[in-house]
Amino acid sequence: MEVRYSPDPVRFCRMTTQEVRDNFLLESLFKIDVIEMTYVDVDRVIVGSAVPGKNALALTSADELRADYFCQRRELGVLNIGGAGTVTVDGQQYTMSNLDCLYVGRGSKNIVFTSDDTAKPAKYYLLGYPAHAEYPTAHVQIEQATPVQLGSAEASNKRTIYKCIHPDGVKSCQLVMGFTVLEPGCVWNTMPPHTHQRRMEVYMYFNVPDDARVFHYMGKPDETRHIAVADGQAVISPSWSIHSGVGTVAYTFCWGMGGENQAFDDMDHLKIEDIK
Repeated sequence: MEVRYSPDPVRFCRMTTQEVRDNFLLESLFKIDVIEMTYVDVDRVIVGSAVPGKNALALTSADELRADYFCQRRELGVLNIGGAGTVTVDGQQYTMSNLDCLYVGRGSKNIVFTSDDTAKPAKYYLLGYPAHAEYPTAHVQIEQATPVQLGSAEASNKRTIYKCIHPDGVKSCQLVMGFTVLEPGCVWNTMPPHTHQRRMEVYMYFNVPDDARVFHYMGKPDETRHIAVADGQAVISPSWSIHSGVGTVAYTFCWGMGGENQAFDDMDHLKIEDIK
């Protein structure tokens, strides 16, 4: 398990492009037959992936957690962005189609990932936060996710937000998770941007063609930087940072948050003239 310590906003504004990427961008997700895990000190989030090939992949603890099993003191969100597969939690099987989400509650001991077809393996994106309470494991199929339509074609930001794990749906201790799909021809997301001091966020971009990129904007409103993000890569966004993106084509991204407040609309909105 990789461990990262996030720079503060004072250091951030003096960082080079490569230093920003090294600290906030996760580039090595979704390797076949591997569970990738990165522990970040911001709200102690763990970001990872599991891509099972011929063999099943079991999620185990790590020395850094000092836990008998991964979810001993944690909860986990799983989003499948690949082919069909199955996630088994303590003997209970959950069939995971593309864009299905699974919430795994604290106390779940045995978590195993498989793919139905090794030629089109499942690609499980993993997001785990500490949990002080237990909530039941729950499967959210794409048809069950709560859709919210935002933006317009004129503003190049027409998109649908799908809420999967949230207070009005599948409940959790602190994890809030879902994904956003931009319409063809639309490339902007969350502009003007916002911050939410009470929770951090991780953005994982996918369905990005090999010859395309998403430019993720972050930093304090008056001291912004961008990160060029490829398909299947994730950006760590501290609570003090804006988070906005624009792509060379339409794209999809998973957003996941953790902190002291789960309210989806708990945002500190900014004006476009505030951005520098």
